[in-house]
Amino acid sequence: MTEIEPDGGTTEEPRRPGFLYLFIRTVVAPIARLVYRPTVIGRKNVPRKGPVILASNHLSFIDSVAIPLMAPRRVQFLAKSHYFTGTGVKGALSRTFFTAIGAVGVERGAGQAAQEALEQSKRILDTGAAFALYPEGTRSLDGRLYKGRTGIAWLALTTGAPVVPVGLIGTNELQPVGTKVPRVRPITVTFGKPIDLSHYGSPDSGRARRQATDEVMAAIHALTGQELANKYNEAPPATTVERVRRALPHERL
Repeated sequence: MTEIEPDGGTTEEPRRPGFLYLFIRTVVAPIARLVYRPTVIGRKNVPRKGPVILASNHLSFIDSVAIPLMAPRRVQFLAKSHYFTGTGVKGALSRTFFTAIGAVGVERGAGQAAQEALEQSKRILDTGAAFALYPEGTRSLDGRLYKGRTGIAWLALTTGAPVVPVGLIGTNELQPVGTKVPRVRPITVTFGKPIDLSHYGSPDSGRARRQATDEVMAAIHALTGQELANKYNEAPPATTVERVRRALPHERL
């Protein structure tokens, strides 16, 4: 690993690290660094104690493995509930692995499901944990950086946790969408300087949430240099009602 420090609906209680987590951190992580030789920048920017939000761009499934392995402290994040509910040997392996790397199962979706995911994220931060999320909401299939959803601002303004922007470069080449086995490709993981968003005001203010989110996305963009999409990363509307709903101004969590 090359390390460079810059100058200047389903809820679960967060689980304590177990043997497998310690094994991954002490054995698997060093091997992964040796094989893939990632460039990691700014690890000292991540506070070693207290709640902190790691806000990253999202290019590949492997992002949720790269961040916990390269961060200087244990990182938790939300993952689709089906990773924890499978049956048989495959289901048990999936559940064990995702639990070990700090994932917490949650139902994904909009509306009430999105709010419940935010509440679960808050519970994790309230334990003093480091919590990672992707403000874009889902992976970018074209490599562009999409508009951030305001859930991150709600979390930061509600909990008072600082936000560390994270820039991932090359993970889409390491494990392109649709592949199961990572290839050996160079990647860069950059942890930016912590951002205090408290000056934007109350989490109940839509304007505060939007402005705070835009600052975080600007910081991520500064780390990655991605082309800006200037829109949300959403699947095409399936119905006329959905098309009309999206055309009207509304907040994406």
